[in-house]
Amino acid sequence: MNQKDPVANPRRFVRVTGCRSKDFIEFDFAIGSPDLFIELILPEAAFAEFCRHNEVVLLPSGGETKSSDGLDWRLRDATQHS
Repeated sequence: MNQKDPVANPRRFVRVTGCRSKDFIEFDFAIGSPDLFIELILPEAAFAEFCRHNEVVLLPSGGETKSSDGLDWRLRDATQHS
């Protein structure tokens, strides 16, 4: 992303949300707006390369909020066993 046109190359955001098995990074990735994101998981070295390649803006961890209607959930919420 060497071009500086914000329409052609919108900003990319990453928020680390956790670690799994010490070697994998769980994170949210967004393009254009940090409010609409996908959840991803990568090995630590691949995560570092992903961030470099996408020239991401790192967002602070813990910025997640829950909605009052109960519709705000994450994939990791559904996969964790009690």
